[in-house]
Amino acid sequence: MTSWKVNQLEKQPVLRNPIFIEGLPGIGNVGKVAVDFIIEKLEAKELYEFFSYTMPHSVFVNEENLVELPSIKVYYVKLAKNDLLLLTGDVQPTDEVSSYDFSEKILDIVETFKCKEIVTLGGIGLGEIPKKPKVYATANNSNIVKRYKKLGSFNENLYGVVGPIVGVTGLLLGLADKRKIGAISFLAETYGHPMYLGVKGAREILKILEKRFELGINMNEIDKEIDQLESDLLKRTKDISDVSKQTAIKKLKGKLGGEGIDYIG
Repeated sequence: MTSWKVNQLEKQPVLRNPIFIEGLPGIGNVGKVAVDFIIEKLEAKELYEFFSYTMPHSVFVNEENLVELPSIKVYYVKLAKNDLLLLTGDVQPTDEVSSYDFSEKILDIVETFKCKEIVTLGGIGLGEIPKKPKVYATANNSNIVKRYKKLGSFNENLYGVVGPIVGVTGLLLGLADKRKIGAISFLAETYGHPMYLGVKGAREILKILEKRFELGINMNEIDKEIDQLESDLLKRTKDISDVSKQTAIKKLKGKLGGEGIDYIG
């Protein structure tokens, strides 16, 4: 029996050529910053909410001094070129089985809407703040990389540069391949400190997504608008996302001997 429950929040929309984009918490919260910005800017609508007893055993205290469980949701927005399904949340699954189970649930949704493409977003943790973050890309087939290469500047030579891509950001690529769904991941360099938000890395990824999907985002305004989200993002994700990341890292180090591990996601 699956450990994840899916609650549909509104009537299922009819979407045109939808693309699925994932941005869950990770290093620098790069993916989350980018996807949350798209949701906020385009006023995306909530569609699904996920719950599992395998989520971190914590609650948030909100501005009204009341508690809230951590949340993971899928949103949707209709655009001129491709409609989008957007995954974001306060946490990632904390263990291997839960991560696989959750990723399969997401792919069930992807197939329900007949999505032909998945995009996952994450960060690459560095020992210092990058002045101009580089964006790397990897995918489950070379054709999707070639399509995106025409739209933006990124480095596809990821082999030997980083270690494994941990969590949903990586699993969606591998599991999507089993279902014959093309998937690509964009990973931006960021500072690998738990209190740092990778806004610069998120901006570089958003430039690529803007060209691909014609989001209508004014890149000159992005820093100011993301800054408005920064305080709440740090408050809601810092401690609880650390739980998710450290659990995955400890288990991975145990399996690989603890040497040369770069956490990506």
